[in-house]
Amino acid sequence: MVTASNVVLALEPHAWGTLGAFIGGLIVVVGGLVWAVGMGIGVMRREPDRPEPQEQPHLPVTGAVEEISEVREPDEVHCDDGERLMPYEIHRAGTRRSEQQHRHRWAPGGSGSFGSGGPGRT
Repeated sequence: MVTASNVVLALEPHAWGTLGAFIGGLIVVVGGLVWAVGMGIGVMRREPDRPEPQEQPHLPVTGAVEEISEVREPDEVHCDDGERLMPYEIHRAGTRRSEQQHRHRWAPGGSGSFGSGGPGRT
């Protein structure tokens, strides 16, 4: 009986120390979260107001802009007389509008497997 009492008395201060450390850590974490929320509210108060619905952008009267689809081909750069081209002699875009604007389609019965060399239609 005396031994059991000594064990309980020996563990009791250690248990309170662990519990105190846990509660202290919990208070530090909760305090940090409360501080972060308060700081976030202060930042939100300093931001400008949100725009009103009438200040939002609207579609033009003519409607939405339509998409333009065209076939492009590479713009070849030729070097005349063996001299190098200067930057001002090169076009801004590396492609130009193709003369034939119809889209290339797969031939009927073609593979359609994007060059894998498979049998295609069988």
